[in-house]
Amino acid sequence: MGVINLDISDIMVKVKHHKPSILGLESYRKFAVLIPLIEKNQETHLLFEVRSLAMRSQPGDVCFPGGKVDQDDTDERECALRETSEELGIDQAGIAGGYPLDYLVGDGRIIYPFIGRIPEPELVNPNPAEVEAVFTVPLAFFQQTRPDIYKVALQPVPENDFPFELIQGGKDYNWRPHIVEELFFQYDDYVIWGLTARIITHFVELLEAVAQN
Repeated sequence: MGVINLDISDIMVKVKHHKPSILGLESYRKFAVLIPLIEKNQETHLLFEVRSLAMRSQPGDVCFPGGKVDQDDTDERECALRETSEELGIDQAGIAGGYPLDYLVGDGRIIYPFIGRIPEPELVNPNPAEVEAVFTVPLAFFQQTRPDIYKVALQPVPENDFPFELIQGGKDYNWRPHIVEELFFQYDDYVIWGLTARIITHFVELLEAVAQN
């Protein structure tokens, strides 16, 4: 690629209308999940899945239905509805809403959460290949319970061929660990943690903020 000689005025004009996005967005893996809301005993509940014990990734963990955004998905919302339909064994037409929450960025992934309602939860028929079990938790539980928070320090480990001679400090460079907060909820015999707990916490905080307006 040849060098294009641009003066400062040219540069300012060219970047003036640039719409900022996430740097390196094309390299991120995209996932979408749905928080299914159901009515149970005249009370709003959140529906959760227990991942199949046969799954290679996170078997037995508690999660929301969801998965990786496919090329055939028109957008992240369609992915969330499609995955929910496949995992819970219900028709997409039986899922109302699909409204977006804030998305999470980290570890090379973007997680897009959505809120949806399942008006007829009795039709739920989980796919055993992916779902070990389903259960519900009253929304009121999360409104009344703050998550336990534990911190994990992730220490950078340079590869063997890292060019220490090119940086100040060399092998004595003061690498700073990345501190990650992991959130935990415990309900009956279930442990809800990680990204699922973080999404719940955001959802509850959003509801509280809306109620104050």
